[in-house]
Amino acid sequence: MPMTFPARDGALLAYRDEGAGLPLLCLAGLTRTMADFDYMIPHLPAGIRLIRMDYRGRGESRWTGAATYTVLQEAQDALALLDHLGVAKAAVIGTSRGGLIGMVLAAMAKDRLLGLCLNDIGPVIERDGLAKIKDYVGRNPVSKTHAALAASMPRTMAGFAKVPESRWMEEAVKHYHATETGLKVTYDPTLRDSFLAAFDGPPVDMWPLWQATAGLPVALIRGANSDLLSLETVAQMQAIRPDLIFADVPDRAHIPFLDEPESVSVLHHFLKAVA
Repeated sequence: MPMTFPARDGALLAYRDEGAGLPLLCLAGLTRTMADFDYMIPHLPAGIRLIRMDYRGRGESRWTGAATYTVLQEAQDALALLDHLGVAKAAVIGTSRGGLIGMVLAAMAKDRLLGLCLNDIGPVIERDGLAKIKDYVGRNPVSKTHAALAASMPRTMAGFAKVPESRWMEEAVKHYHATETGLKVTYDPTLRDSFLAAFDGPPVDMWPLWQATAGLPVALIRGANSDLLSLETVAQMQAIRPDLIFADVPDRAHIPFLDEPESVSVLHHFLKAVA
């Protein structure tokens, strides 16, 4: 079972702290939970201390309202977790939203990071990809059962191929609760309000956040069919950080599962660079 710790405002947030060795802080996607990293775990090398958390309003963590569901707040909560665990420095892997949080940490608390690995995210987020997220965030699926949802995913998850049926069922179970009235999201539905506020707000230049990673080992995993992270953005990231460890994962869109051979290779090279 997950443990909990108090954030600086007293909100109880859920986390897991497993293994011993190099601390690896895992930061999940926008609507996701610490289960985002389940597929990755069997492929990690020995000697990793795996630290995962549910952001406020997600999974087992306390709901604190739309105004608190921000990247900055979640970055502060991640630091609070490291403080709670007595971890001075950690490598960070961030999936989508988690990668944004990781870049914010590089800018505001670089001394706490050993390195940063991004999963299908960068300093420029394609508007078309965000629009697709806007369509579903905060809304329960039409499918009423996990089986029905899993059966629909090969059609609705554009850009994914060669995914076993069992994986779609795993995804359905991880990210939606079964209830008497149908499937429900595993997070506070008011997360939609927070997302829309950012979506409709003025554009933000995030390149300074990427530049803030200077001196840290960095890695990037991209779904080859991603609609959120373009190859043009990747090229600009590489121009700033020529040492970027990078792989494009075939048959994946947003987001790779992190157990693909290309993903595992990047993770191993990244952890070796950090160590």
